[in-house]
Amino acid sequence: MASAGDKAKTVQALKDAVSHFRRAVLSLSDADLDKPLKMFGEQTTYRGAFILITGHTAEHLGQSIAYARMNGVVPPRAEEQQRQQQKKPAVKP
Repeated sequence: MASAGDKAKTVQALKDAVSHFRRAVLSLSDADLDKPLKMFGEQTTYRGAFILITGHTAEHLGQSIAYARMNGVVPPRAEEQQRQQQKKPAVKP
């Protein structure tokens, strides 16, 4: 588990979690995706669990981006998009 305040350990823990999830998804066959699974006390399938986890991860990403912007940090993807926009010549009407 990453230690609070240790950026390197936190980043590595996030990378490890994403890698673990990716390996789990790739290890299943198409038929396995429809096998039943209980998650949080509810009946679902492996496919349903992966969809839930993906959506949940996207929510955390959105929260992280909002928090960064509130603190004056431009997320890397937005920063790159801003650079690309600045390179485009101005269009006159």
